[in-house]
Amino acid sequence: MTSGRGRRRWAATGIALVAAAFGLVFGPSAAADPPADQALDGSRIDHVVQRNDRQSVVSVYSSAMNRDIQVSVVHATDQSVPRPTLYLLNGAEDGVDQNGNEVSWETRTDIVAFLADQNVNVVNILDGRYTYYTDWQSDDPMLGRNRWTTFLTQELPPLMDQTLGASGRNAIAGVSMSATSALALAESAPGLYASVASFSGCAQTGTDPGRRYLQAVVLSGGGNPWNIWGPDDAPAWTANDPSTPAHLERLRGTDLHLAAGTGANPAAAGGGQVGASSTALESTVENCTRALQSSLGELDLDAAFDYLPGGGHNWPSWQADFHQAWPGMARALTADR
Repeated sequence: MTSGRGRRRWAATGIALVAAAFGLVFGPSAAADPPADQALDGSRIDHVVQRNDRQSVVSVYSSAMNRDIQVSVVHATDQSVPRPTLYLLNGAEDGVDQNGNEVSWETRTDIVAFLADQNVNVVNILDGRYTYYTDWQSDDPMLGRNRWTTFLTQELPPLMDQTLGASGRNAIAGVSMSATSALALAESAPGLYASVASFSGCAQTGTDPGRRYLQAVVLSGGGNPWNIWGPDDAPAWTANDPSTPAHLERLRGTDLHLAAGTGANPAAAGGGQVGASSTALESTVENCTRALQSSLGELDLDAAFDYLPGGGHNWPSWQADFHQAWPGMARALTADR
């Protein structure tokens, strides 16, 4: 068994080793090593596999989940000063499957080339299929222990800030399943993400059809959806619904970008499908998105909404959504605090 002191020493050592692997020089925000116990509860960088001079796959040990989580990192081209960080979440069927095949923002969109001159670090989560990136109430026989809210708001950001010498200014973007997660994570940690992008999601997880959509996603991955927040009538479903007025209030002051396809073209169907055609899914999430727009309007909360004509529930549409959202996200990432 590793002692608390040993875990802290490994955390500090891991950060230093990863910095060397990336060829990074820490900027002003990391001029001195922080106290070792800032690696929360023993979370640490376990190892790094270099892909090329800008991209690496980093295995991060999550104490909350007691396992390594794979994240792909693209560091900013110019590291002369601390840079902001964009966190990317994939859809339910995406990430790395059991055969080692990767379907992600990096393999299905032009995100790496598109952001090459933007001086932003990119952290793409490759794990978490079918989990909704939330903290589950119970471990699942198929999907294991899931404490994604804890990992993505408490464990991972400090490690990435140290490793990348980042500015501490963050944004997060999600698609399909994780479009809902991006909103919920920002609400769980107000101020952690300066900008949030949510593409083709159904945020109303406490009511139908959003609740049924969530349950269908989890079932399609072999998981038990009642391990998330209990049976249908359990109060945790409403307590974790990111579309409630109380939760949306936590996004006040956050730069928000939401998108869905409209009049989806069946010929455009592809990638990111779960249990139905691209067209049927996008019709559902368009209705969810318009309902969310109404809710935000009633609260007088600013958000940019884009409805992509002919857009489907697929990566080409989400790439277009991201291109549309990025200028606003970039402004939020570089704005003075």
